[in-house]
Amino acid sequence: YPASVTKIMTAYVTLKAVKEGRLTLDTLLTVSPVAASQSPSKMGFRPGIQLTVDNALKMMMVKSANDMAVVLAEGVGGSVDSFSATMNATAAKLGMTQTSYVNPNGLPADGQVTSARDLAILARAFLRDLPEYEYFMHIPSIRYGRRVTQNFNRLIGRYPGADGFKTGFICASGYNLVASATRNGKRLIAVVLGASSGQARAVRAAQLLERGFGNNGLGW
Repeated sequence: YPASVTKIMTAYVTLKAVKEGRLTLDTLLTVSPVAASQSPSKMGFRPGIQLTVDNALKMMMVKSANDMAVVLAEGVGGSVDSFSATMNATAAKLGMTQTSYVNPNGLPADGQVTSARDLAILARAFLRDLPEYEYFMHIPSIRYGRRVTQNFNRLIGRYPGADGFKTGFICASGYNLVASATRNGKRLIAVVLGASSGQARAVRAAQLLERGFGNNGLGW
């Protein structure tokens, strides 16, 4: 189960729509009752509140806000089901053969599955296809009112060269992390699924990246 690393695909589909001119980062979206009813982690905005695509993306990627993922899905696709269909079509196009999506946020659903290989393909596609929006993947923190929320990806700001992507956790999945880092012009993506804690997934990803940076014979 991907849990919140699902949101990398939600961001990819949304930013692809922005790049193709179907909406802009300043487009206003409205929080629906469906979005407001999502389980935490969430911003907790009441139905009817409006916010920009830009802010919804930042809240989704840093705070892993489940309500913001639905706001984006409805804003881009019209409904959660329609957006999920686009997520699946996009996954197929990218060659993600072991992935299927039911919702845009990764909340528990039996049909929502993925693999480490597919997540690496998705992360690579994001960097290749949307380089101008890559900054959404490594924002260290966001401020809302007086509250400052730190990114759940503990490698950001701590591991040298860390520059992406997203964490995920639900009980059924364990602790997941898709991480990227760049050193001396070499960029690597590491995927850890099913770790026992937030600390363990960060350490494991750092170990994978270290091994990759230390040796030139990397391949599938």
